[in-house]
Amino acid sequence: MDVTHEVFNQPEPLVDYNLFDTNRPLRDALKFNAPQLQLSPLEHLGGVLGSAEMQVHARLANTNPPVLHTHDRFGRRVDEVEFHPSYHALMKAAVGAGLHGTPWTGESASPHVQRAAGFMLFTELEPSILCPISMSYAVTPALRGNAAIHADWGPKLASLWYDPALKPWRDKPGVTMGMGMTEKQGGSDVRANTTRAVRAGSDAWGERYEITGHKWFFSAPMCDAFLVLAQAPAGLSCFFLPRVLDDGSRNAIRIQRLKDKLGNKANASSEVEFHGASAWLVGEEGRGIPQILEMGTMTRLDCALGTSGLMRQALSLALNHTSQRQAFGKPLALQPLMKNVLADLALESEAATALAIRLARAFDRPQDAHERLMARLLTPVAKFWICKRGSHFAQEAMECLGGNGYVEEGGEGVMARIYREMPLNSIWEGAGNIMALDLLRGLRKGDAVAALAQEQKPARGSDAALDRLADALPARIEAMATEAEARRLAQDVALAVQAALLVQTAPPAVAGAFCTSRLGGDWGQAFGTLGAGTDFDSIIARAQPR
Repeated sequence: MDVTHEVFNQPEPLVDYNLFDTNRPLRDALKFNAPQLQLSPLEHLGGVLGSAEMQVHARLANTNPPVLHTHDRFGRRVDEVEFHPSYHALMKAAVGAGLHGTPWTGESASPHVQRAAGFMLFTELEPSILCPISMSYAVTPALRGNAAIHADWGPKLASLWYDPALKPWRDKPGVTMGMGMTEKQGGSDVRANTTRAVRAGSDAWGERYEITGHKWFFSAPMCDAFLVLAQAPAGLSCFFLPRVLDDGSRNAIRIQRLKDKLGNKANASSEVEFHGASAWLVGEEGRGIPQILEMGTMTRLDCALGTSGLMRQALSLALNHTSQRQAFGKPLALQPLMKNVLADLALESEAATALAIRLARAFDRPQDAHERLMARLLTPVAKFWICKRGSHFAQEAMECLGGNGYVEEGGEGVMARIYREMPLNSIWEGAGNIMALDLLRGLRKGDAVAALAQEQKPARGSDAALDRLADALPARIEAMATEAEARRLAQDVALAVQAALLVQTAPPAVAGAFCTSRLGGDWGQAFGTLGAGTDFDSIIARAQPR
């Protein structure tokens, strides 16, 4: 009998491994930024997230996307989104790991760094369910603008219990929250919002309003409450809008449709209308913009963390495939050209991790003037540069897998999901131009030149190309007179900080190759163009996921 379908030379999937234990760049970044941090929770989480069971949940949550039910079978309005059970399993794991509002309780020595590392690990498994997790993280401190609401909701936002039921907050062990800012006509210009707020009285939560209007992007509409922007008599203001009112009735939120997105399939992004929905003022009337900027800072951190996590998973898949796949008599990973590609991707991934965790460290030290300024500067810089690099990174990693990487099924189908997910973080919470403009605003908030010089000081003298870039930055910052050059400045600040961090945290082979290629010009226009003198083997060995 002829055998025509013997399968061979197909790599075993990357499954049942610990995402944290073998991530040496992340471990070294944690040692540098939070040396006192207890790593056992992250080691446990890494094992859970690398398991076959959780990988199945990630696949099912994406292949069975959320479904909107506007009415029940009797014609009554319900406005409910139905999720696959795997979505809830993933949400339970993320909440149980404290990736939402838990850092604000301050129980860990470095709560924001610990949470950042966990967020990155979870992104490797499944990023799209993290949207409500990220928003819950971002809105928690903003609720302090209404002490009564913060007292009631703060503890439940930090709870490790996930409860997806639509019922009053008092009856739930834990809650999640979302945000509603963007409208059809405005995009990033929220000052153009038309949603209106009319005062309707006061109660234990303070000033109560009725909200009427629409939101063009309203992610995770099944959250328990939302912070929304609306025009009040004194101007654009921030309001707390619960999904279910205290008497058990549904608030007047009408879900019009779910967005059909390129990626991010497990997350329900919607368009909604408010028809006199009950909401409570958070902060002062007319002060909505400063509050949304504060929340945006947190979600922008998560964009950088999320893309860094996606980079790490894409690299791991590429390394797993090429180390097993034979071509021209030996594993792909041993072919000189493939070595160059893999090493180059490894450099980019480690640099992203180093910058993202450094940024998270700044949020752990708000009393430190230097750290406050670095948070203000590095948030737009990290969000801009890491997220910009993500899509190119994913395409190159996918190419390492060839046609197997382009299909949606099986273990290597994860690469296609990563590729579709990558552009989102660059767009969400302000695209590249918004980040560049935000950097320019941040430069006016303090002595940026001195702050960046302090960041560079420990790495001074280690690499001539890094010294040249660091020397040039002060004059460029002080002479920055046109917005047209802001994106380039954001790029170069990111590269300078990444290089300085790698000099301090990574082996010489990694730091040297990064500086020589990214700063010294010994690099082409695509990944895989490192110079012949690069220590490819050492860089690749450090990045291996097994």
